[in-house]
Amino acid sequence: MRDVAIIGIGQTPVGEHWERSLRHLAHDAVQAALEEAGVERPDALYVGNMLSGELTGQEHLGALIADFAGLRGIEAVKIEAACGSGAAAFRIGYIAVAGGLHDVVVVVGVEKMTDSPSEVITSALAMAADQEYEAGQGVSFVALNALLMRRYMYEYDVPHDAFAGFAINAHRNAAGNPNAMFQRPITLEAYRQAPMIADPINLLDSSPICDGAAAVVLAPADSELARRARQKHGLVRVMGSAIVTDSVAIHDRRDPLFLEAVFLSSQKAYAQAGVRPSDIDLFELHDAFSITAALSLEAAGFARRGKGTLLAMDGEISIEGRIPISTMGGLKARGHPVGATGIYQIVEVVQQLTGRAGPNQVQDARIGMAQNVGGSGATAITHILEALD
Repeated sequence: MRDVAIIGIGQTPVGEHWERSLRHLAHDAVQAALEEAGVERPDALYVGNMLSGELTGQEHLGALIADFAGLRGIEAVKIEAACGSGAAAFRIGYIAVAGGLHDVVVVVGVEKMTDSPSEVITSALAMAADQEYEAGQGVSFVALNALLMRRYMYEYDVPHDAFAGFAINAHRNAAGNPNAMFQRPITLEAYRQAPMIADPINLLDSSPICDGAAAVVLAPADSELARRARQKHGLVRVMGSAIVTDSVAIHDRRDPLFLEAVFLSSQKAYAQAGVRPSDIDLFELHDAFSITAALSLEAAGFARRGKGTLLAMDGEISIEGRIPISTMGGLKARGHPVGATGIYQIVEVVQQLTGRAGPNQVQDARIGMAQNVGGSGATAITHILEALD
């Protein structure tokens, strides 16, 4: 296995891109990443996407985006793992380079959501749940997470206000990210007054529907391309990469309040990287809902069970805190274009580890973790990245 480095990154702003199609968004991110990497033609393109067929009527994204990006003829395929599609595509790209199958790979995550009516989007997102036992019974994806949040509040005697710190932190950080959808801070009072979506999840507990694309270029860490990238803007190496699955239906899990896939993928990535949770300088977790942030912090080893909200309440998840999360706004405030999210997370960790996070810079960040979750916890993909001197 070869060491793999990220030699270029690119992203579009997250938002409602009425004037840009799915292929245009992917093109913009791919070209930005290739330009930063100094690469004209990679060996392969892997596309992370969840909903293109359902929302845009377009499948066969590998060939479509390769052609539109001027890369006709290369290996190119779409990778799908629900909301974890971006990180799943990154893992395939990582395996291809680490295993010596390719020397230069570009991975792009892209999603175009806002052109569709809200009821169509809600139905499409529910495909990440179990169709027969969950979605087919009329339970939306936000409702499933509301059930988890209500149970968490009951089991651990946690008030709803205890989750406010996650949204407040995310919005505060998004204010310093020019690519974020919501570039404004919020207050505790705003959180309390936010409209309810599915009790107890309110509007500020939930990530938004949006469009966006992000891309990275991968190459062997000892390659000439990597050496140039190191001199130009710094270099980041992949230390650990792990993907684990659990049941799609929540009722089939041993304990619905413990994200076992998150736990196992974290443990595998820690072991590969030779690190512990205390060695992680920042954690881009999957805060699609406030409850997901709390459960992820606990399963990944940063808090005891039932205590994840305390990290938000005590400011330990802030840029200056013990374990900074959502440092560029996270899914909550940067936005959650589902199939692209996993790549946005990795791009943001690279920005932090190479000192390019601007006002959101985590001081002396050397090791960062990105974790992308598919469904309500059925797929968890963890990557640990390291800044190379």
